[in-house]
Amino acid sequence: MIAKTFHDRVIAPSLLAADFSKVGEETTRAINAGADWLHLDVMDGHFVDNISFGPAIVQTIHESNDIFLDVHLMISRPDHYLPRFIAAGSDCITVHVEAEHDVADTLDRIREAGCLAGLALNPATPLEDVIPFLGKIDLLLCMTVVPGFGGQPFMEDMMDKVRAAAAFRKEKGYAFHIQVDGGISAETAAISAAAGANVMVAGSTTFGAKDMAAAITEIREA
Repeated sequence: MIAKTFHDRVIAPSLLAADFSKVGEETTRAINAGADWLHLDVMDGHFVDNISFGPAIVQTIHESNDIFLDVHLMISRPDHYLPRFIAAGSDCITVHVEAEHDVADTLDRIREAGCLAGLALNPATPLEDVIPFLGKIDLLLCMTVVPGFGGQPFMEDMMDKVRAAAAFRKEKGYAFHIQVDGGISAETAAISAAAGANVMVAGSTTFGAKDMAAAITEIREA
């Protein structure tokens, strides 16, 4: 599946909020509900204080469904584990600027493997830390919660970063997506889109909705 351009709204339900007893069925449900991408949060219990899943789950979803896999590595050594997530079938791999690795080299390796390269920054990290790498990426993820756990409230003050990133993208003629992750609902998606974000990661408001298709439509049209 080919990723949309940054001019289009992209809805990426987060698997973290799905029923893990039936991962394949939940992925199919998201696809049938209109999801554009599936967001996969990989946590190592070190970079963030939670543990989720690894390459095996990514591979299982890749082999059982046809959807763009947006893999977010919240791990300390993304450079070390990168080959495993590439082999598992990731379409976009996002690494953190705060992690222990050569950021530029990791981004180059992701692109060389034929994946989209994403770069994430935590709420406490200034946008200036990612500026040197923005010419190497396909996606910038501005976390709108402290990463690690779902269900946290949206941090609206992060929109300053989104606006600044969008302005920098326009100034330089870049074409990377701007993604927001954390506390995304129809209401906060509208706020995020107004600031310049186009990729909305939503967990409980999609997988937890009674009508997932309606929830995705609301986020897309907000």
